[in-house]
Amino acid sequence: MPDSLPVTITQQSTLLSTIHSPDDLKKLTLAELQRLADECRREVINLVSVNGGHFASSLGVVELTVALHHVYSTPRDKIIWDVGHQAYVHKILTGRKEQMQTNRQFNGLAGFPKRAESPHDAFGVGHASTSISAAAGIAAGAELSGSKEKVIAVIGDGSMTGGMAFEAMNHLGDLKSDVLVILNDNQMAISPSTGGLRTHLINMTLNKTYNKARSLLWQSISLFNNELGEKAKKAIRKVEDGFKAALTPGAFFEALGLRYFGPIDGHNMEQLVKALKEMQALPHPKLLHVITTKGKGFKPAEENQSKWHAHNGGFDTTTGKNLKTADGSQPPKYQEVFGKALVELALKDIRIAAITAAMPSGTSLDLFQKALPNRFYDVGIAEGHAVTFAAGLAIQGYKPVFGVYSTFLQRAFDQLIHDVALQNLHVVFAIDRAGLVGEDGPTHHGAFDLSYLHTVPCLVIMAPSDEQELRDMLYTALYSINCPVAIRYPRGNGTGTPLQKNFTALPVGKAKIIRQGEGLALLSIGTMTGKALEVADVLDKEGIHATVVNMRFLKPLDTELIEELATQATHLVVLEENSAIGGLGSAVIDHLNAKGLHRPLLKVGLPDAFVTHGNIDDLYRSIGFDTPTMASRIKQFYTEGQR
Repeated sequence: MPDSLPVTITQQSTLLSTIHSPDDLKKLTLAELQRLADECRREVINLVSVNGGHFASSLGVVELTVALHHVYSTPRDKIIWDVGHQAYVHKILTGRKEQMQTNRQFNGLAGFPKRAESPHDAFGVGHASTSISAAAGIAAGAELSGSKEKVIAVIGDGSMTGGMAFEAMNHLGDLKSDVLVILNDNQMAISPSTGGLRTHLINMTLNKTYNKARSLLWQSISLFNNELGEKAKKAIRKVEDGFKAALTPGAFFEALGLRYFGPIDGHNMEQLVKALKEMQALPHPKLLHVITTKGKGFKPAEENQSKWHAHNGGFDTTTGKNLKTADGSQPPKYQEVFGKALVELALKDIRIAAITAAMPSGTSLDLFQKALPNRFYDVGIAEGHAVTFAAGLAIQGYKPVFGVYSTFLQRAFDQLIHDVALQNLHVVFAIDRAGLVGEDGPTHHGAFDLSYLHTVPCLVIMAPSDEQELRDMLYTALYSINCPVAIRYPRGNGTGTPLQKNFTALPVGKAKIIRQGEGLALLSIGTMTGKALEVADVLDKEGIHATVVNMRFLKPLDTELIEELATQATHLVVLEENSAIGGLGSAVIDHLNAKGLHRPLLKVGLPDAFVTHGNIDDLYRSIGFDTPTMASRIKQFYTEGQR
């Protein structure tokens, strides 16, 4: 199939059906571009209603995406989408329309831009605030090679709160590279954006004087009018600069070395196309401020943008009504158990404070926000700042709890070591989404936290096997430990373990034997304890009676029990939903070697590879984490050692 087919529109066909590559957008009129945008929006609604996925963000940038591909020419020109959860229309327009039914499914399209998937995906993304840095580097490389491609970074105002974005703009202004930064301003991350920049942007875009003056200025002057002489152009530029400094948020960006333009209506195709064509002609760093509505075109998403940030699918495409039958028997999610337990404890202890990095609903800290707003802090997409901020609170005698996804805590590793652990401060890290997370894939799997945290001195690390143990570990972290503490727990629902009314302090560094066997010992941590019991049931039918241990703590390690097991069992197996390198298995081996206790030991952990995206069951089968495969592997390890 050729890269581009001629655009022919009939009454029976949709305009979208004629689009096979971005080249097909080049000759469309403004009216046709808007029609295409409307069809793309409907396509996204239909797709997510069936398969689920990120939703409101993609709806908010439909017109912007269409205009970008009309004006610029990918893959020669490079468009970098910050985070990338808003790039569904980009994928639809770049030759993947027919494959979008497989979005986020095992062996299907990724939920985020991925370089291996398409040459139109200029940079792999999934985490926030990276786009401007990547764009600056790509532009610098183009300059070194003498290439003339244009480079565009599309970043939301939520991602703009991340320090990396400011660092990149500061450097970009010094480089003076030909990069366009598009600030997609919808006042939202997953939840409403926070911070001084957000307030400044909102205040300026609502300023009536500013809007009237801006409209007059944009209508009356053009910096690209060849009829103007140099003196006139300089005079106009001075007027423009003064106007920006007095009335717009542009003064801040201009101080960093980026020419500022806007704000413009991100749903007005004419304004978008005109502005982008003008940006295309400027050979230096510039920022175009675009105002959009998250969830645009789908009323339920416009009215509740946080709820519709992402959806599991199964909703009516007009009303948004859930078409799936709710299962009232489902256990609560781990994040909900954590959120409710923290509120319960904080209501009785004024020293407890909660911190999130723009993820109140994702971590269930929105429950704390509603109950105790004065002790709740949303720092924006700024994990490093969140950790050091928590350190400051701890110095003042408070007990800060930072609720954060495992994959996002990676971004604050230095602060965790230098600002918290080195000072032995009592900060609690509630690490959500530990282990594989499913459809969001390798950018969001919590595959490494046990490994990287294991290296940090003065840090207690634990993982609950069920939701009641999560409650007890939170209580233990707050009241039995006076140093940094990390509790890691998975995405999704708990095991159904009944929740007790009271909390119980756990003995720090002590494991628990939950099934007694002989010959073979299965040492598990976190929710792998449930998997260990399933494996033990299978092995029991094969005549192999395994001891199952819930280790609870990676650090301090229950070395006494490990030594006891090493003398009683002939074979040890360690199960963890974390990289097999550097986690619990490595800790057990290191200790046994130090004590001269050499026993056959099998590490069952995540592979030394980036696990793909898809349904959890599919992912487990692909890496041998399903119960039958795991049991077979352990049986082979044990029986071969008996020969």
